[in-house]
Amino acid sequence: MTEATPTPREDMDHPPQPPVGIDVGELKVTRYAVAEAIATITLHRPERLNAWTGRMHTEYRALLSRAAADAAVRVIVVTGAGRGFCAGADTKALEGHVDRGGYDAGVDDGLARPGWGVLPEFDADFAYHFGIPKPIIAAVNGPAAGVGLVLACYCDLRFAAEGAKLTTSHGRLGLPAEYGLSWLLPRLVGVTRAADLLLSSRVVLAEEAETMGLVNRVVSGPELMEATHAYARGLATGIAPSSLASTKLQLYRDLHRDVASSVADAGARLEQMMAGPDFVEGVAALTGHRRPHFADPPGPAARGQRRSR
Repeated sequence: MTEATPTPREDMDHPPQPPVGIDVGELKVTRYAVAEAIATITLHRPERLNAWTGRMHTEYRALLSRAAADAAVRVIVVTGAGRGFCAGADTKALEGHVDRGGYDAGVDDGLARPGWGVLPEFDADFAYHFGIPKPIIAAVNGPAAGVGLVLACYCDLRFAAEGAKLTTSHGRLGLPAEYGLSWLLPRLVGVTRAADLLLSSRVVLAEEAETMGLVNRVVSGPELMEATHAYARGLATGIAPSSLASTKLQLYRDLHRDVASSVADAGARLEQMMAGPDFVEGVAALTGHRRPHFADPPGPAARGQRRSR
């Protein structure tokens, strides 16, 4: 289940991530749309509550790679079609694991690697979300179980529909905590609450999850996508893309290091970014009492050319 780790890059900004894999017209179990600088990725097996499969894994990572590489996309939203977000691993796949006596991810060697190459700590399944230089918001419209909860937790923010059910679920299958959730959950909700969720595999509703800090906001089901996209638009139009990318990387890198290193890194970034166009525009907007108009960042090709000089 562990993939080979590529050579890490030491650049202050994120390395380019070219579009990889599946064409939008070939999608079978996901959907992809871009509007108002927001890419929306929808898990699309509504008849199965969007249960996770190897094909979904493949398409999801290809679409994340596409969104990460698109300079016109500033925020990514992930949601599910129909009544569910993602009900976890497909039961037929689980039965196949039993028959084989082991795990089979159901993916080939051509799997896209969005977010890889930023830090070796991020180069693993689902942890790669931390290496994507754009905010990722989960719109949890219904049940999120097992790998579905893992996916939501690795997003940067979580909005949930009233009454949505969340569960780790692995304990009821005789399995360990999945995909680093034993590392991530304590950092989201604290050790005691994480122990409750991980050891019991009990179902919590969105309302309780909000009190834990597991979700950021709970809204009525019909209003979920509008509320999520409204927040995303605020990030896309009001916050500099360079700031979003830098702040996200600082947030997750700092989970792995000491405070003095964080302070030193922040100082270096401040010096670099104050010489950039986003700072010039931000100050002009502030003094001119207007909304900022931040330009799209250069695409992967332009960033690669800049590094080669």
